[in-house]
Amino acid sequence: MTGPHDRVIAVPLGTSHAESPTEAIINRLVLWNVDLTLVDATIVTREAYADAFRMVTGRPLVKLAPAMGRPDSEIIFETLAINGIVVEDQHLPKFLDALAVSFAAKHKRLAKEGRMMPGAKEALTAVSRLDGAVQSVLTGTIKGNAVHKLTAFGLNKWVDFEVGGYGEEVYPKATLLQVAQGRAKTKYGAPFTAQNTVLIGDSTRDVQAARIGGAAVIAVASGRSMAAELHEAGADIVLPDLTNASEVVAAVARLTSPADRKAG
Repeated sequence: MTGPHDRVIAVPLGTSHAESPTEAIINRLVLWNVDLTLVDATIVTREAYADAFRMVTGRPLVKLAPAMGRPDSEIIFETLAINGIVVEDQHLPKFLDALAVSFAAKHKRLAKEGRMMPGAKEALTAVSRLDGAVQSVLTGTIKGNAVHKLTAFGLNKWVDFEVGGYGEEVYPKATLLQVAQGRAKTKYGAPFTAQNTVLIGDSTRDVQAARIGGAAVIAVASGRSMAAELHEAGADIVLPDLTNASEVVAAVARLTSPADRKAG
């Protein structure tokens, strides 16, 4: 007799249902940061921000607030402020819409002017084969732009975007992690907690979000945070990069305990 967490469902790939769905019990949630963990789209992102700023304010962008692992919503507020714009209620939704439009217009440039981080494809592929795992994203990037970034490099096929957390959602990243866990529970029927959720990211903010939000964390020293900083922030495991897919899978397996399995 099966329990509520033994429900059998179809595993989705990409932004919609899988082309050839396989039946599986989903009980591990792997959340990936996007920028400088899986891809680097810095050039296109900066240009999209500049275009969006002009669309919203009618002025050229002089200075863009640094990302530092923060959500687009936070970057937008600071960017407006440091450029002398008195922020009003309508600024954020207008800027988010403009950023989506501008980025979408440039998405074909991503593969040429951006890059996939070393080992990203192999790591996503390997983790997708781990028993009970579903992969999504926890990112400061707004949803549409996150989809464009991963799709440009063919990484979208391993990601269920429906259960992720994104930059247009005005929550601290730790809270956004819990939102993603709730979405995964609603979709897959199993509870997702610190015992079976792992966040893979490259910044100390990612580590802090996992520690506060309730997830294990694998930090990858591929971004602007050094390995020592990631260790000090409290990462469970720190990897130099994603090039050793077996090492990534072993780390995920070690840090997750599927909800329908007994420890031991």
